[in-house]
Amino acid sequence: MTVRVMLISPAMNAALRETRFAGGAALDASGVRTARLAAPHVPDADRAVHGPSERCARTAEALGLHSTAEPALEDWELGRWSGARLDEVSAREPEGVAAWLADPSAAPHGGESLHGLCARAGAWLDSVSGAGRVLAVAEPSLVRAAVVHALALPPLAFWRLDVAPLTLTELSGRSGRWNLRVGRPLVAEPAGRPI
Repeated sequence: MTVRVMLISPAMNAALRETRFAGGAALDASGVRTARLAAPHVPDADRAVHGPSERCARTAEALGLHSTAEPALEDWELGRWSGARLDEVSAREPEGVAAWLADPSAAPHGGESLHGLCARAGAWLDSVSGAGRVLAVAEPSLVRAAVVHALALPPLAFWRLDVAPLTLTELSGRSGRWNLRVGRPLVAEPAGRPI
């Protein structure tokens, strides 16, 4: 049976602005405002879930969703790098960052490898087959990993996918056969100004 999985990336927060490995950073006031503006544009669903991070939960709330936390949508576990800025980690552990970016099985941070993340996202995606229309507020890393799994892309394609805040990525089909529609913003950007 065909299922439609609609993945919404959470609103902007300070960690994203600072290029931090999120580490559970909360949604800020600007992100809440933008999510509330997007609320009327959220598609209908039979079931709504959100990643367990504070950012995903508050985005779902600001979007007006009655959703439940889905543990499988936990953000990428980056171990000791969590909360640090990418430039700080690159200066401290250049070889570790290089290995992490080049080898999908590497986890120099003591957390989850890219292979592990893609497998977890894929297992969740395959588990919702036959569930009708599922809406999930999920961290960008989970959205990217789900797309890699759905399209059977090589894991390193993950690094070539960008997921902007409050965008909708749609997958339709079933386990083993997915179609993709990417990056539709929930709120139109005013001319010359990002939301």
